[in-house]
Amino acid sequence: MIQPFDDFYFMKKALQEAEFAFDKGEIPVGAVIVLNDKIIARAHNLTETLNDVTAHAEMQAFTAAADFLGGKYLKNCTLYVTLEPCQMCAGASYWTQIGRIVYGASEPERGFVNLKITLHPKTKVISGVLENKCSQILKRFFIQKRNLN
Repeated sequence: MIQPFDDFYFMKKALQEAEFAFDKGEIPVGAVIVLNDKIIARAHNLTETLNDVTAHAEMQAFTAAADFLGGKYLKNCTLYVTLEPCQMCAGASYWTQIGRIVYGASEPERGFVNLKITLHPKTKVISGVLENKCSQILKRFFIQKRNLN
């Protein structure tokens, strides 16, 4: 039997959030947090809107999920994010003790993998889910940004 709520399904939901960010002129990164095949938090980058360098999609999603659950630990949750988390977001994921991180596009310069940032020992990571789509929205954003300047 086909599982309708798989990593691709939820990454598409994160991509919808990235589109919302794109439409607002934010770097198009989207995130959703899932518990038992149910989205409990949705977020996208808001650094420009809030004039806050910490307002990354993941940080917004962690706050919303913790509020939904009434607690700070996300042990049984999965974070779906369109871009590999940076060191700040990876550090925050450590403190949430999130069970899984699934990301789309890699971030070779600022991503946690090449920076060798340690996640929580129980956190599982899956990379490259819908990687091309996740990369394309970022490329489209920066091409448009360059053409406007």
